[in-house]
Amino acid sequence: MSILAGGTVASQVLLFAAAPILTRLYSPDDFGLLAIYAALLGIGGVVVSLRYQLAIPLPESDQDAAWVALAAMAGVIGTVLVSTAVVVLFRAPIAQGLGAPELGAFLWLLPVGLLALGTYQVFKYWAIRKQEFGPIARSKITQSVTAIAIQLGLFSFGPFALLLGQAAGHGAGGGRLMRSARVNSGHLFRNTAPRDIWTAAVRYRRFPLYSTWGAVFNKAGSQLPPILFASLFSPAAAGIYFLTHRVLALPMQVIGRAISDVFIARAARARYDGDLARLIKVAHNRLTYIAIPPTILLILVGPDLFALVFGSAWREAGLFARWMAPWICLVFVTSPLTSVFSVLERQGQEMLFQFALLAGRVGALFIGYRIGTLEAAVAMFAGVSALYWLVLLSWIISATGNQWQTAARSTGDAIIWAAPIFVPLVTVLMFGGEGVAWILGLSATGFVGGLRYYSLVRAD
Repeated sequence: MSILAGGTVASQVLLFAAAPILTRLYSPDDFGLLAIYAALLGIGGVVVSLRYQLAIPLPESDQDAAWVALAAMAGVIGTVLVSTAVVVLFRAPIAQGLGAPELGAFLWLLPVGLLALGTYQVFKYWAIRKQEFGPIARSKITQSVTAIAIQLGLFSFGPFALLLGQAAGHGAGGGRLMRSARVNSGHLFRNTAPRDIWTAAVRYRRFPLYSTWGAVFNKAGSQLPPILFASLFSPAAAGIYFLTHRVLALPMQVIGRAISDVFIARAARARYDGDLARLIKVAHNRLTYIAIPPTILLILVGPDLFALVFGSAWREAGLFARWMAPWICLVFVTSPLTSVFSVLERQGQEMLFQFALLAGRVGALFIGYRIGTLEAAVAMFAGVSALYWLVLLSWIISATGNQWQTAARSTGDAIIWAAPIFVPLVTVLMFGGEGVAWILGLSATGFVGGLRYYSLVRAD
């Protein structure tokens, strides 16, 4: 987990450091085109391998796992061919329907990005199975460096550079993982017949039948907002939302994904050992303690922080962040734990949840649009999303034999002991520099709260 988190931290810090430069080189309209393209690539990315990559760590033998990996690559090739035909035939109508006609000239990057992303997904999960976490960590850094280099170096090409960097960044590092698999496990892939691939595809058919649809609903729910913001309001609105979500999702990318990648391997073993409940409890508590402080900070001073870091033109993104912070907090805590759906082979229930979440999000956005303001649409979307993720977290806790009251108590402790940390900040914002002795006293309160908070994290 430390190795994966280290690579993810480095890659996301690079992206975060480049963001203030990119927001001054590109306009909100440019980011709007990037948001729409990233949404299309994200939705396509969850089905590109038919979700077979998630089954790669599950078989007992490496030979069976290699057959699953080849089934996943067959899905990648088929999906890329279909997407290429769709783009060639319907490029202009698609761009027009998305409310961004300028995107039509760049849609050929979609099948390219899907091929790169799908290949990376397959061999990343093969590396997870083999516990080759070092190469995965290095590949994440390669992804960020590639994306940033293209977006900064080719900024004179306008939004094309943003889209190209996004596509190339997704696939960078996949070649290294593929070479490692060929060198260390090439005999497993060569010792394969079409019948073996078909057998593996049938054995794990629940992943394309159920997990794929659940993932599509999930990804559509998170990626549709930029598309709907562009069509209902403007591409600039989509760009502001995209930047806000990208910044708020940083902790999930840094820590949550690393935990998720390790958790799925540990959870499968813990289920057979009867230790799954304890694993869920510990992971939930740690994730909650990590997520609460930045959530409180964003609610208090989100607009000021965004204006300071990204420029005054992006202050509205801070208003978005204020509404979105509780939802992103719940996603950060819950998302790594959703691997239990695969471990317990309950993909059908996950699919139903994701469908309900998608319907709720779309409905919330349209209600906000009917109200007539962009902020209302964001508030409705974030509130509904938070409610659904809270329900999902409660289900996971109960399904694994834990008590939701225990989880609620740990969340309450995190809020109570994290709040004093921000008392000096709120005091300065409200009263300026007046009352130095008072502020120093409150700073001591914040210090004590911080020590107590650190002890909570260490206790678990």
